[in-house]
Amino acid sequence: MDEGKMNENEWRYHGEGNKSLVVAHAQRCVVLRFLKFHPNRNKASKEIFQHLQNIVDFSKNVMKEFFGENYVHSGEVVQLPLDFVKRLCLKIQAERPESRCDKDLDTFSGYAMCLPNLTRLQTYHFVEHRPILCVEIKPKCGFIPFSSDVTHEMKHKVCRYCMHQHLKVATGKWKQISKYCPLDLYSGNKQRMHFALKSLLQEAQNNLKIFKNGELIYGGKEARDSVADWSELAHHLKPFFFPSNGLASRPHCTRAVIQELVHVLTQVLLSSTDKSWPGTWRTVPATQGPRACEASFFSRQLRCQGKNTLEHSGLPKGCLLYKTLQVQMLDMLDIEGLYPLYSRVEQYLQEFPEQRKTLQIDGPYNEAFYQKLLDRSTDDDGTLAYALTKVQQYRVAMTAKDCSIMIALSPCLQDESPGQRPIVPSSKSRLAFSVSVLDLDLKPYESIPHQYTLDGKIVSYYSKAMRAMDTAAATPPRFKEIEDCTLLLHKV
Repeated sequence: MDEGKMNENEWRYHGEGNKSLVVAHAQRCVVLRFLKFHPNRNKASKEIFQHLQNIVDFSKNVMKEFFGENYVHSGEVVQLPLDFVKRLCLKIQAERPESRCDKDLDTFSGYAMCLPNLTRLQTYHFVEHRPILCVEIKPKCGFIPFSSDVTHEMKHKVCRYCMHQHLKVATGKWKQISKYCPLDLYSGNKQRMHFALKSLLQEAQNNLKIFKNGELIYGGKEARDSVADWSELAHHLKPFFFPSNGLASRPHCTRAVIQELVHVLTQVLLSSTDKSWPGTWRTVPATQGPRACEASFFSRQLRCQGKNTLEHSGLPKGCLLYKTLQVQMLDMLDIEGLYPLYSRVEQYLQEFPEQRKTLQIDGPYNEAFYQKLLDRSTDDDGTLAYALTKVQQYRVAMTAKDCSIMIALSPCLQDESPGQRPIVPSSKSRLAFSVSVLDLDLKPYESIPHQYTLDGKIVSYYSKAMRAMDTAAATPPRFKEIEDCTLLLHKV
């Protein structure tokens, strides 16, 4: 990419989160990621460069070690002409969601991150003319806390995601509770995984998005009619899974296409495309903690059928879900056990603020930082070193709990040989695919008190909601025979 010949018309708005905004190139499989700030908050160019470089270093030196070479794309920091950035900012402004416009694109430093466009197949540098489908899944935390530091018994039975759903619906963030439970997706059992993926498709919230040729066609935060949405989605998906167009446009066609998508996604999620892994780090036994969540709709259906045991096939060690779960399980103490250790570090930093750099709170994220994360000890010796290690492990675990998995799919031509690209079969076609992991910025040290407060709020609200439901179920209706007390009026 020639930074000296930048044309804003070659770039289009791709999406944004709370901290950054992304634009995609029309011809090349690359994106630019810019930081965002409140209008009255100007940061020095040097500070912005260091922030972006820390993101690159953390991805390259830490997350690539945990996930493997093939799954992590670290990118690089680039400096762009300021006039290009300002023209680009004006060009995309109308496409930005109103809810995100409280922060502005950084037009002062000229620094951005250049990354591969993960909605495209990662085996090509230029945009292909063949259709490409990309499914973005944010799987969330895939285990129930096993730490003895947990004081709320409910947390040993119900996963964080299922509990949090009740609070989110009560506060108006979502209209209804999703049937998705992360433990079903991470189970490795195909029946449970199918149920989890269908649940995400029914109530995507911000945990699932689908792109076609780089354009968002499904998902996002807007609540829509799922039946009409599925019909429209099936229309987009049909050429990928039924290229001969052998199905009529009827409800059973929609179900068949969605079923094919779910089947293919499950196969890809259970596959491994990184033969070089595992690395040197020791994995956590997958048997720790319960294998099912009591609040899971799948679990509840089985209990209604008189079945009390869920099949847990386990994940293949090379697949991305397995690796994601392993990194998440660096959180060995839960926030309840971690918070006192955070307080120990914080007290030290208040006494010796100049030590923040020495402790690598804000980087550099190098080989030494990574090596310290490999200490699996949970015996607190009362030292600052122990507390700091657990705090850093927790931050990395929280990053893995909030990452996204990008699955790009493209139909194979009839005479095309697999070559270097992995292939997944569907009923009527073969699809080349690539799998990547996204959103790997290290969670801020300063967010730990918020996580501690939020955890208490989630558990408290869920416990109250369950008590209210139990009370309602145990209380008989006041006017049970109301149907027998109908008053009939006759003409006089």
